[in-house]
Amino acid sequence: MPFAGLDVRRLFQDERANSQSMDPLRIVVAKPGLDGHDRGAKVVARALRDAGHEVIYTGLRRTPEEIVRIIEDEDASIIGLSSLSGAHGFLFPRVCELLKAAGLDDVVVFGGGIIPQSDRPALYDSGVRAIFGPGTPTDDFILFLNEVQERRVSNQPVGVGSSDGWHWG
Repeated sequence: MPFAGLDVRRLFQDERANSQSMDPLRIVVAKPGLDGHDRGAKVVARALRDAGHEVIYTGLRRTPEEIVRIIEDEDASIIGLSSLSGAHGFLFPRVCELLKAAGLDDVVVFGGGIIPQSDRPALYDSGVRAIFGPGTPTDDFILFLNEVQERRVSNQPVGVGSSDGWHWG
């Protein structure tokens, strides 16, 4: 028995944890607009917190202006926006616009919710770097954040203010 005395499951878990480790990020998770459904946003916030990040959940019904102010106040480097109401086409680009106007070009914006494929190119063009739909495995969020960190370390543009067209997925 080549693995006698070794807990192979524990070795796999340790390897997986090491492969996903990165410096903790300050992440704001927000629900812009009048959408009152926040279960998905709370699942994402908890998954990011469980992955070791500091997560600030804004609660429901925040204006884009409030969200940007929270990002500034909390010195967050990532913002996750959630929309199930169909208002993503206005609200997500508005947050991106306000971030740029505030000089927060390095903040990374990702979105989630019910967002049709046909709406995504305009969101990417506005500065959203990733879009996650219902049922996305939480590991995908961690993989996205890993890539963001890798891009930052190698001085590749990644924030809402970069115009290179990069987006994840």
